[in-house]
Amino acid sequence: MKSLKYIWLSALAVLSIGMVACNDDDPYFDEDNAKTTPVVNKVYLEDVKSSVPDREVTYARLGQMIRLEGSGFIGIKNVYVNGYDTYFNRAYVSDNSMLVTLNAKTPVADADPEERNIIRLVKDGAEGVCEFEIRAASPSVTSVSNTLPVAGERVVVFGGSLQEVSKVTLPGGVEVTEGITSDNEDGEWFSFVMPSGVTEGGAIVAVGANGIAQTPDYFNNRNCMILDFDGAGTQGYWSWKEDGSMINADDLADDPEGKYGKCWQVVPDRLLAAGVPSGKPRVTECWTAGNDDTLDDWTRMTQYIAPETSLTKVALQFEINVPEPWETTGQIEIALINNYNWAGYGSDDRYGATYFYIPWLGTDAEGNPANIPFKTDGWQTVTIPLSELNKYKTIFNDSEAAVKPVFQDVIDERNNSSYRNFGMGFVNSDIEIAKGSDTFKFKSTAFNGPKMYVDNWRIVPYEFVVISDYPEDEEAE
Repeated sequence: MKSLKYIWLSALAVLSIGMVACNDDDPYFDEDNAKTTPVVNKVYLEDVKSSVPDREVTYARLGQMIRLEGSGFIGIKNVYVNGYDTYFNRAYVSDNSMLVTLNAKTPVADADPEERNIIRLVKDGAEGVCEFEIRAASPSVTSVSNTLPVAGERVVVFGGSLQEVSKVTLPGGVEVTEGITSDNEDGEWFSFVMPSGVTEGGAIVAVGANGIAQTPDYFNNRNCMILDFDGAGTQGYWSWKEDGSMINADDLADDPEGKYGKCWQVVPDRLLAAGVPSGKPRVTECWTAGNDDTLDDWTRMTQYIAPETSLTKVALQFEINVPEPWETTGQIEIALINNYNWAGYGSDDRYGATYFYIPWLGTDAEGNPANIPFKTDGWQTVTIPLSELNKYKTIFNDSEAAVKPVFQDVIDERNNSSYRNFGMGFVNSDIEIAKGSDTFKFKSTAFNGPKMYVDNWRIVPYEFVVISDYPEDEEAE
């Protein structure tokens, strides 16, 4: 049950909102109030979504609302948190309690040492100081540089509030405490060296200055491998010819990094030698075996990913290696089933269970589509939520669609198709991107490289979590 204090705060919230202002006729600023020293006895975290919505705490994070409890608050003109002049609303101030939201711009690591972890309450004739720990926002993860690294390889985890990471725990409980580096200024990444002996798949859990960060359960996760060109999964090919699009086993290349064994060279040397003409569809196509292969029934994956899982929480992953800049032309088309023309972004393929991977197509300073040359430093993981496949994306974007696709819908679509091969291929057609009333055109040109390599097609869990400071809240969700 909510505390009486919290009920009082809820009632107070319906009062009219007024800006903090100084008025000689306002009793808030009368002489007696201005000379009374404000004293903070306790600090509470206010969170209506929490199982404890008015919780006494010893620290709080940027963006959170806190309630100061004490005396002498009437008459406060300014609240400084770590030296930052923080807005507060007088409608939520009584003599014994007041609400303050910690502004996201409040300095934390770079705060003046004399002001860090200090809340200063200022009146015309008095002021009070409260020592209270201020932390950055909860750490979060957005991506991982390579989720299938080999031992000795450095892995970079990207996100926010990732300062001063001191311990990384990998699937199977393998701990890393040495060789960790962090972006301690902006908190946008940390990195570690992959140790030997990691045999399980799951999440990376990191402990840093701002708390615990966790990735989805996709690290070192091979449970739902589709095709790795080294024995996991079955490659299918037919009607192969010297100048044709089909990729067979002889077209596979040795991993240029010497880590993964065989891999798919997206445009093999036999086609690069003559160059790929501009405007050409179906330059290459690489497939799994198809209907007669039991691994192409993705029902096998439901022991790892529940069939009712939203497609926003399931992803396709693969590794790509582009040693030299790829720019201007070409796209990798990805198809859930073998039922498309392999004609690229501008074709009817765009309305199916397809995705077009065009990493050189970025945005300029004005947010417009632009050619941004793309290359990698070795192998890099690409993660595509299944909700981004064009057919499913249309449904997720439809606000009137009452039912959103789940993983079972993907399984059913594949199993009910005439050809359930999963595939990727290279297309060298023109691209047009609409933005508002403008259309941005990218005319294809002859493609003579660079060489590009892809490996390890797989389906992975893709649910992100933010670790609560208070575990009972996680249980209550």
